[in-house]
Order: sequence, then structure tokens, then C-alpha cells
Amino acid sequence: MTQTEVFLAQLDAEAARTRKALERVPEGKDDWTPHPKSMPFGRLAMLVARMPSWIALVVERDELNLGDSNIDQRPLRTAAELVQAMDEAVAQSRKALQSANDERLMKPWRLLVAGRVVNEAARHVVLRDTFMHLAHHRGQLTVYLRLNGAGVPAIYGPSADDTTFA
Repeated sequence: MTQTEVFLAQLDAEAARTRKALERVPEGKDDWTPHPKSMPFGRLAMLVARMPSWIALVVERDELNLGDSNIDQRPLRTAAELVQAMDEAVAQSRKALQSANDERLMKPWRLLVAGRVVNEAARHVVLRDTFMHLAHHRGQLTVYLRLNGAGVPAIYGPSADDTTFA
């Protein structure tokens, strides 16, 4: 199995898990935060929905300069909009991975902030970290769901609200 096949399988699995959480995001809670230092609910949900698009960025570009980024930051107001944005991001990243090969994934990739390199690693390492970053923020999103009375879906196993998982 190639690295691209492994990442494609992981993308599909994480997309299914993420969809279940995004489908439960309540409307009208965009500005809610559990703490003043926490990210607002709407921004967190948007981040989780669009984060799968980062995979395509890593595969297709040699670097990303956040100071010059054109990453879509338009608000997503409903669960349907969140799921649609995630589906689009997954499709974009699936296409990028299908056109890549292991040699490409071994090449370095850089993240810059205002022109300064803050991270440089082989693409496959950055992709692995992107999946972990998605899992982290999806977990954060499930806490927000719980604190707002929305059911928490089964993700890696049953939850108190959903005892089924696949």
C-alpha cells in the first residue's frame, strides 16, 4: 500500500467521523465560547469543516504563507453549510492525493507566517500532523456540542448520546 492510499483511506474515515459532529452544530451559537480565551463556536465549526482542504494545500503547493493566504474564511451558518464545505474540501483533497505519489510526499513543505518559516517537514509528516490537528479540533467541537445541549456523536467508539459506531 502506498502512502497516498493510506492517506486516502484516512481522509475517508476522518470525513465520516467529522460529518457526524458537524451535522449536530446548532444554529445561532456562532459567538458562544466556553471561556474568554476559547475560539467562538462558529469559527471552530468552520475550521473543522474546512480543515480537510489543508491536505490539498500541502500536496499541491511547496509552501503556504499565512500572511498572504487566500484560505476561505467566509462564515458557515448552518450544519448543512458546514457539511457541504467539508464535502468540498474532502473532494479537493481526495483529488490532490490521487494525483500525488510517494516521491512527492517525501519532499519538503514549508509553513510561513509573514514570510518567516515556522515549520518545515516532509509532506507526509505535515499530512499526518494535519489529521491529528483535525482530530484535536473535532474533539474540541464535541465539547462545545455537549456544553450546548447537542448530542455528541460516536466517533472512535460509543458516546453517552450515541452508542453505535461504524
